[in-house]
Amino acid sequence: MKIIDGRKIASAIETHIAEAVAKIHGRKPALSFILVGENPSSVAFIKIKKKKCAEVGILSLDRLLPNDTTEERLIEEIQLLNANPKVDGILVQLPLPKQIQTQKIIEIIDPAKDVDGFHPINMGKMLLGQLDGFFSCTPYGVVLLLAHANIDTRGKHVVILGRSNIVGKPLAALLVQKRDHSDATVTIAHSHTKNIKEICTSADILVAAMGNPHFVTEDMVKNGAVVIDVGVNRIVKNGKTLFVGDVDFENVAKKCSHISPVPGGVGPMTIAVLLSNTLLSYQKKQ
Repeated sequence: MKIIDGRKIASAIETHIAEAVAKIHGRKPALSFILVGENPSSVAFIKIKKKKCAEVGILSLDRLLPNDTTEERLIEEIQLLNANPKVDGILVQLPLPKQIQTQKIIEIIDPAKDVDGFHPINMGKMLLGQLDGFFSCTPYGVVLLLAHANIDTRGKHVVILGRSNIVGKPLAALLVQKRDHSDATVTIAHSHTKNIKEICTSADILVAAMGNPHFVTEDMVKNGAVVIDVGVNRIVKNGKTLFVGDVDFENVAKKCSHISPVPGGVGPMTIAVLLSNTLLSYQKKQ
């Protein structure tokens, strides 16, 4: 069994980004973060992303709005950033307060600055196999994780647990494309899938992205399978807050050829792709 070190792979990608940014004369790439409210997890994620921006030389701009911000006010803020030529990427941290329609907000962001890759135009380009948009950060992070770990996906059966617009659906779209590091046969399983255990045990590569702590158990994985854990779940154990994945790592790892941990697997890759997309957005304007 080999643990796939997402931190190490992401670090190598970030080194290349930093080298490219260092060669830029004049204005540096800039990523604007919009945070509505004070959700502790969101605040923590923004802090990590801003730290990584600083490490590679990307400017980060803050837009901190109160929890009672109206949808109209948030739209105004996004439109200002859309029109600002010094802003290359716009990231609205999710989840948003209940008074704001998430999909409506995503669609307001200029697709050319949608470095999260959630806008319908970028999603559509990804589905069509076009390379001139932005790939969603976590799904593309998974693809890069597999590629850098030298795991061949061509002709392999990939089972994705979870059908979210953020991970499951876009990852399936990426992995079925006719190109390197794709060409897989993909099955999406979800909460209404029958015989889910049998489907999982047929997977050469199993991707867990359900947001259900330790859902994937040893008996759901075939010997020699590759397991990628996308889940990040907050649990309290013995009075301590822990972050765990969707996979029962300790027991499942015994059967795997490769497995990604939580933390230290997909998470760092998500941020690396975000930084890469921001640099790409900048380069497209030059």
